[in-house]
Amino acid sequence: MFEKSTWIRLPRNVVVGHGVIDQTVEAVRELHLQGQPLIVTSPTPREIAADRIVEQFAAEGVDPEIVEVEDASFEAIQRVIDTAREVDPGFLIGVGGGKAIDIAKMASDDIGRGFVSVPTAASHDGIVSNRGSVPDGGTRHSVAAEPPLAVVADTEILANAPWELTTAGCADIISNYTAVMDWRLADRLKSVPYSGYGAALSEMTAEMLVSNADSIRPGLEESSWIVVKALVSSGVAMSIAGSSRPASGAEHLFSHQLDRIAPGRALHGHQVGVGSIMTAYLHSGEDGIWTDIRSALDSIDAPTTAAELDLEPEEVVEALSTCHEIRDRYTILGDGIEEDAARSVAEKTGVI
Repeated sequence: MFEKSTWIRLPRNVVVGHGVIDQTVEAVRELHLQGQPLIVTSPTPREIAADRIVEQFAAEGVDPEIVEVEDASFEAIQRVIDTAREVDPGFLIGVGGGKAIDIAKMASDDIGRGFVSVPTAASHDGIVSNRGSVPDGGTRHSVAAEPPLAVVADTEILANAPWELTTAGCADIISNYTAVMDWRLADRLKSVPYSGYGAALSEMTAEMLVSNADSIRPGLEESSWIVVKALVSSGVAMSIAGSSRPASGAEHLFSHQLDRIAPGRALHGHQVGVGSIMTAYLHSGEDGIWTDIRSALDSIDAPTTAAELDLEPEEVVEALSTCHEIRDRYTILGDGIEEDAARSVAEKTGVI
């Protein structure tokens, strides 16, 4: 008797393109969301986008509540939750980069209200995924949450974001290659639940970035269009899988360990990109896909070496040889690799 079942929660509206920030209220109304909106943002995104959204609601006689956050933390999430309990909003809107959107996502999950994602930078796939990431001391917690009800991604705003944020988003997507390799390995060796559909979508998304790497350039809305569609696809792949497996493998463990060893040195996406070069080498050897990953990253001016991440060689070796301890997630790193082996991989791939 077949008894398998699953719930797949996806965004109902994804609005992408030039000037679509001015369609935020329309996207909300189409979802029949009622009540006062609670907008979660940070200083720069507020100037760029959140104030424009406030004006749209004001034109309809609605006065949104705004919570401005400085950093991603459990304290910031609690502040949003406390405000929500005071004003009883109908829904939340996260406006900004990963920080504001993750906070809105996790707060909305806690209070049982839907949220809308309005990214101002295409820096990672959290803009549409069902997971949030919060630093806590020397580590980073990945927390399950509901995906956004809608995504409003204005390519004009995204194209004007700092270029390094866009290249970080690209690197995050390209690393899906190794995340799926790890997922398949875990399925074969540890019987980890595997979704062929989720894996295929994730790989297709990475291929989209690699095949278009030469055309992704600063200040071009066409580039933002490509990148944000890839980020949306990656987030959908995670929702289909019901986990972060389609987009998070050993390369993400490596990045999380770097956050402990060398906090604040480099962007998350850049760290996972470099991690993906090395873990792809571990999967497929000298003639494997790692060279394609490195070439694609290099083409978009994303880091491919420790020096470009502002890291010392020994910090890379330490992170790669110890990151298996971060969480109980089976990857190509297994129960860990020796420091000498980690150093050899980093040297052979040109990371150090």
